Amino acid sequence: MPIKIRIETPADVAAIDAVTVAAFLDTPHAAHTEQFIVKALRGAGKLAVSLVAEDAGTVIGHVALSPVVISDGSQGWYGLGPISVLPDRQRQEIGSRLMLAALDALREIGAAGCALVGDPHFYARFGFRLESALILPEVPPEYFQAILLRGQMPAGTVAFDPAFSTTA
Repeated sequence: MPIKIRIETPADVAAIDAVTVAAFLDTPHAAHTEQFIVKALRGAGKLAVSLVAEDAGTVIGHVALSPVVISDGSQGWYGLGPISVLPDRQRQEIGSRLMLAALDALREIGAAGCALVGDPHFYARFGFRLESALILPEVPPEYFQAILLRGQMPAGTVAFDPAFSTTA
C-alpha cells in the first residue's frame, strides 16, 4: 500500500504527538517542545493546515502550518513547523512529500507565502530562501527562510504564534 498524505483527523492526535516526540528526540538543535507546539496550535484553533503521512493505516509523519504576523501588515502568510517523520522512516522522501503537500495546501487556500526555521539545504529545493527583508528575532538569519506564493515579498519582522513559546 502506498504512503498517503491526508488531512489529520481527531483520531490522529495521539499518533501525531508520538511521531513528533520520536522525530525530535535525538535532534541536538531541537527544543524538544515540538509536540507541545502542535498541541497548543490545535487547542487555539490555529492549525491552518495539518497533514499526516500514513503507511498501511499508521501515521509516520506530520506537518503543521499556522498563520504568522508580519510587522508590515502583510496578510496571508503562514509558518511551517514542526514537520516530523518517524526516525526509522526518515530519508525515504516522506518529509519531502509532506512539504510538497503542505505547499499545495497553502496554494489552495490562497496563501501569500510561508516562512520557516530550518536547514537551508533541505528547504531550498522547495523554493525557500533567505529573504533579507524578513526578520525573525533571535534566529540566525541563514536558518530563517521564506517562499513567496503570490503577490510581493513583505518586509518586516515575522512573529510566529505564541504556541511556539510553549514549553509543556
